[in-house]
Amino acid sequence: ENIITDIVVATHGHSDHVADALPIATKNKAPIVTMVELAWLLQEKDHSIIIHDLNFSGSVNIKGIKITAVPAMHSSSYEDKYAGNPGGMILDNGKIRIYHAGDTGLFSDMKMIGEVYRPDIAMLPIGGHYTMDPHDAIRAINMIKPKIVIPMHFNTFDMIKQDAELFRKNVQEKTDAIAIVPLIEEEIKIDSKQLNN
Repeated sequence: ENIITDIVVATHGHSDHVADALPIATKNKAPIVTMVELAWLLQEKDHSIIIHDLNFSGSVNIKGIKITAVPAMHSSSYEDKYAGNPGGMILDNGKIRIYHAGDTGLFSDMKMIGEVYRPDIAMLPIGGHYTMDPHDAIRAINMIKPKIVIPMHFNTFDMIKQDAELFRKNVQEKTDAIAIVPLIEEEIKIDSKQLNN
């Protein structure tokens, strides 16, 4: 109810990712950016919302942010329908590049994503079971080479419980990145100057 945003980005159709997308987009008069088949399914639900459909390597520029779809290794359904390929998203405002991996397992093209897009920040799932676990996330960090990593998709239910402090310690010891582990609904601010240190 209190979410204020200019853009809604959805990486795939599972309910823990899109259940609130339409209401948030409606309330904020914000466009949704998502993978092509999911975009069609969301558009069927609400024709009044602007939805940008992307496929891998496709980009859209909205309010000074270039959003590019990249692969993810997961599944995607919306309600009772197949929702096409899941994806990750690169968000680039010209100063900071963020890689939101979406829900994904570890895959070799993460190295290519790091080389081509050179993200400053990587948001990676660490919950295991449905996505990468912390060990695979460390491997991903070493392939992507971000300056900052933000873990996600963990500790929301028992099956994906992880020790965030242990993850932060392992990132520090086994990679060149630093981990920022925000609390649920905590706002974090990262200045481009922080990334140049």
